[in-house]
Amino acid sequence: MSKKIQLYPTPPHECTYLDDRLARTVFVDPNLPDRVAVYDNLSLYGFRRSGHHIYRHDCPNCNECLSVRIPVQKFVPRRSQRRVWRKNQDLTVSPVAPRFNSEHFDLYCRYLNSRHEGGGMDNPTPESYIDFLTSNWSRTVFYEFRLDEQLLAIAVVDRLKTGLSAVYTFFDPDYSVRSLGVYAILWQIEAAKHLNLENLYLGFWIQDCQKMSYKTQYQPLEYYSHGKWQTQVIK
Repeated sequence: MSKKIQLYPTPPHECTYLDDRLARTVFVDPNLPDRVAVYDNLSLYGFRRSGHHIYRHDCPNCNECLSVRIPVQKFVPRRSQRRVWRKNQDLTVSPVAPRFNSEHFDLYCRYLNSRHEGGGMDNPTPESYIDFLTSNWSRTVFYEFRLDEQLLAIAVVDRLKTGLSAVYTFFDPDYSVRSLGVYAILWQIEAAKHLNLENLYLGFWIQDCQKMSYKTQYQPLEYYSHGKWQTQVIK
């Protein structure tokens, strides 16, 4: 990158993923102009968006947290993923604006209560919900997954120059048989292909973190380490 970008590191703090580790996050200067272009460029270096902020982990004495992405043109679904894809062909997917919607928020709360109770995201407010998922500058879309008129899932997606970024997905816990989280990723892979984009960015992955292990089910999976993207093949 030709333009120097100011980064602001947090003090080291307890890691939320690995025991007995210290974590640190670096944030991009929030006052930079044209943050869309900055985000496009920095996504190639493993940066993500959360709310209005562009960030990446930069932990002292630990390199376990890796940014990962799926090169969508090379992706080959597993047999179980093909079954999930077929099972959900009765759903309709529609893009909507990234703004507060009480139906979306109710689903978000039900999802958190079912999947992440006690995980630090309890008792969200409309303000914290919007601040977490949206920003006033990013190219963000909420994709609704519906069975007839019933809302089953929301995939929050950022459009990047070279790909789509899967920001967050939440779904109806009463429909676990449909594997809606898997289907949302498969759908985003196909959406990226349709848009002639190269990658679907899945955020961060830690090998020893069980709740991140699902990301290795999408192969080939590339991870950013030592200044370049590399392929991680896991049988």
